[in-house]
Amino acid sequence: MGNQLKKQIKISAPDGSQFDAYLALPEAGKGPAIVLLQEIFGINAEMREVAELYASEGYVVVVPDLFHQFAPNIELGYTEADHAKAYDYYQRFDVARAVGDIRASVEAARSLPESTGKVGALGFCLGGKLAYLAAAECGVDCAVGYYGVGIQDSLELASKITCPLALHFGSTDPLNPPEAVEKVKAALGDMPNVKLYIYEDAGHAFSRSGPTFIKTAAMQAHTRSLAVFRRTLGPDYDLSAIADYHFYLEFAARDPETTMTTMVPEPYVNHVPTMTGGTGYSELKQFYTNHFIFSNPDDMKMVPISRVVGVDRMVDEFVLCFTHTREIDWLLPGVAPTGKYVEIPMLVVVGFRGPKLYNEHIYWDQASVLVQIGLLDPTGLPVSGVEATRKLMNESLPSNAMIPAWKGAAA
Repeated sequence: MGNQLKKQIKISAPDGSQFDAYLALPEAGKGPAIVLLQEIFGINAEMREVAELYASEGYVVVVPDLFHQFAPNIELGYTEADHAKAYDYYQRFDVARAVGDIRASVEAARSLPESTGKVGALGFCLGGKLAYLAAAECGVDCAVGYYGVGIQDSLELASKITCPLALHFGSTDPLNPPEAVEKVKAALGDMPNVKLYIYEDAGHAFSRSGPTFIKTAAMQAHTRSLAVFRRTLGPDYDLSAIADYHFYLEFAARDPETTMTTMVPEPYVNHVPTMTGGTGYSELKQFYTNHFIFSNPDDMKMVPISRVVGVDRMVDEFVLCFTHTREIDWLLPGVAPTGKYVEIPMLVVVGFRGPKLYNEHIYWDQASVLVQIGLLDPTGLPVSGVEATRKLMNESLPSNAMIPAWKGAAA
């Protein structure tokens, strides 16, 4: 996420004063805008990292300094002393003034030369409630709030929310206890434009890097947030075409240099059964150059079966076919060529950040590969060779042949 353009801008407040805002731009230089609303710690490193994340997703991100009502550019960490300072600011925070500042930030974001004119709001903690208020009172096109504290105290505004809104809560968040979330659900749950998500075993700040981070919840929430922004604001990326070009560069053009340009600055790839691949640009480029692209047999091909494309992820199901004429470091590391022909059902999950590949998780049945090249005797084992591919391609072939009690069983 290090290639985005970043700078400070000034926004005029309703009272005539000015306050700072952090601006992160997408690689394309232009896009829909998101007004990012801070936690109680000011615009700190975490908020800037979130801004850069959404810039990498294709958005112009404006992060207004909402604590300027106390002093300009307050920035706190997560120490006990900083928590005490942050809570003091929170206690004295003028919400009505902040809503006016957010409205001004939305107007500024719409009029930026880099903006398409569409604007969404995104907030965390204090900002999570402010995102809810922005949906009701600031004219945004959509809004997303993470673990917004105190939303249940402003439910009289629910009828004013006509734009798409998504709210994320952790089930074990002490700042959003079950009774508070139930009130929100009772007021908003039947509204067709509102989505409420609750993440089991996730507490407060489950999306923030550090000890409170819960990866499974954070990943799901990010995808669901993107779905709101993509559908309402754009941009609309052809992820299928982007992936196909990446695969072409890997398997047909065999061009590691250009392959890397289709990916984010720090991507990762993991071939799950063999744990081969790489994390980060340097390691992955080395892997592609020395152990993947040029180690594939000349006749290797992918036979597509199905493809599902989501908002930031694509799942490809296919059969990989090849003759084992050379050592294939990523698939059969350390195994000398056997000359055997192999067909393997494979599954690839491709993650995207904006128009670039972020990661790839590749799955296959290694036992089937070892059976087909003669390194594993399937006798007495619940494994198969090429039969797995045959069955996948032709569902009418017999099922349950490995189940001893199946033969002769009543239909």
